[in-house]
Amino acid sequence: MPIEICSIGGYSETGKNSTAIKVDDEVVVLDMGLHMENYIRHTEDEDISAMHYDELLKVDAVPNYGLIKDWKEKVIAIVPSHGHLDHIGAIPFAASIFPKAPIVCTPYTAEVLKSIFRDERIKIPNHLVSLNLNSKYKLSNKISVELVNVTHSIPQASMIVIHTPYGKIVYANDYKFDRQPTLGKKPNFQRLKEVGEEGVLVLINECLYAHEHKKTPSESVAKQMLKDVMLGVYTEGKGMIVTTFSSHLARLKSIIELGKKLNRKIVFLGRSLSKYVDAGERINIVNFSSDVRIIKHRDKIEKFIKRINREGKEKYLIVCTGHQGEPKAILSRLARQELPFKFSPGDVVIFSCSVIPAELNKENRGILESQLRDRGARIFRDIHVSGHAAREDHRDLIELIKPKHIIPSHSGRERANHLAELAEEMGYKRNQTVHLMENGKRIILS
Repeated sequence: MPIEICSIGGYSETGKNSTAIKVDDEVVVLDMGLHMENYIRHTEDEDISAMHYDELLKVDAVPNYGLIKDWKEKVIAIVPSHGHLDHIGAIPFAASIFPKAPIVCTPYTAEVLKSIFRDERIKIPNHLVSLNLNSKYKLSNKISVELVNVTHSIPQASMIVIHTPYGKIVYANDYKFDRQPTLGKKPNFQRLKEVGEEGVLVLINECLYAHEHKKTPSESVAKQMLKDVMLGVYTEGKGMIVTTFSSHLARLKSIIELGKKLNRKIVFLGRSLSKYVDAGERINIVNFSSDVRIIKHRDKIEKFIKRINREGKEKYLIVCTGHQGEPKAILSRLARQELPFKFSPGDVVIFSCSVIPAELNKENRGILESQLRDRGARIFRDIHVSGHAAREDHRDLIELIKPKHIIPSHSGRERANHLAELAEEMGYKRNQTVHLMENGKRIILS
C-alpha cells in the first residue's frame, strides 16, 4: 500500500516548515512553522493575540493548509520536531484548522508552546501531549510516532519516526550529530541504527548546510570560542554584553559559567530569554535562577540598567535579546540610547550567533553594529557554531538508517540540489529514489 506525502511549507524557501504524511485514510502533520522574516515584518507593531491565520497566510508567514483541504478531516495528529518558531510558531494560529488532532511533542517543546499561549492570551482546541524523548506514542491502530533524541541548538530536539504498516518515515528537520554536547544527551545513534535495520521507506532530511563539505563542530567548540573572548580579552573597568539565541540554553549555560569566572553579576534582559529559560526550569533541564537575575518587563529593565550604571558596569555581565539586530530588542535599544546604559570606548559586545541569511536580518544587523561602533564598543562577531548538520553529517545519517527514498527539506531548490548530489554519490537516483519537492507537491511512495 502507498504512503502519500505533501510538502506544505519549507520546500520552496527556508521557514514555515510543515509536511503532511497520509497513510491510507489518516494524516499526520509534521511541524507547523512560521516564515520568520515575513512574520516579523507583518507583526512588528501588532498585538499577535488578535492575529488570524488567514491574515498571516496573505503575507506568506504561515504554511498554506489549503494545500491539504481534501485531507482536513483525516488529520489525526500534529507532531512538531522541536521548539523553534520556524517549526512551532504557526501552531497558535493554524492548529485549530484540525481541532481533533492532538499536538504530540517533547516536554520542553510543550512548555515553550504553553508559554506562547499564556503570554499571547491564545487558546486552541487541540490537546497537548507531552512525550519523552526516545518514546513511542500510538496515534491509531496503524500509526505510531517515536521521538528519537538528537542534538540541535535547543533542548529536546528530535528526529520523528512515523511507524506505519508500509514502512517507517524518518523526519530529520533540524539536527546535528554532537558527541560532546554541553547540555543534554548525545544523539541516540543506537536507536537510529535499529530503525534503519527495521526498514526506512523515506528520509525527509534538512538541507540548509548540505553545501558545506564538513562536519558541523560540537557545541563544546562554541564554549571554547566564548572562553577565548570572555576570559581572554582585556575588560577591566569595561562593560560586557553578550547576545545569542534565546532558545539556546546550552549556549546560555556556557555564558553563565564564564560570567561567574569573571566574578561578574549576571543579568538576562528580554522577554524571549525569560520565555525559553522559564520553560527549561519548569521541567528541570536547567536551573539558571540561582545564578542569574532574569528581567523581562520594560519598566523593570530600565530601572535595573540605572542600577548597573550606579554600581559600575564592570561588575555586571549583561545577556540580552537582539542578536539579529531586531529594532525592538534590548541590544538595539541600548545602542540607540533608548535605555540608560552608558557606553564607553572599549566596552565589549559579543554576538554568539550567526546572522540568519535573510535581507531584513542583514539590514538590521548592519544598522545595529554601526550604532555600536559609534558608541565605541568592541564588537566580536560569529562566536558561534551552527545547530544544523553539514554535508558529512548527512552522509552519516544516510549510512546509519539506509532509507529507500530521500526527500530534501528546509530550504529551496539550490540547497536541495546539494543534498541530492550527496545522495547520488551514495548510489541513489534522482527522480527515482531522491525526490526534489516544492510547496504543495505530493508524492506517492510504496
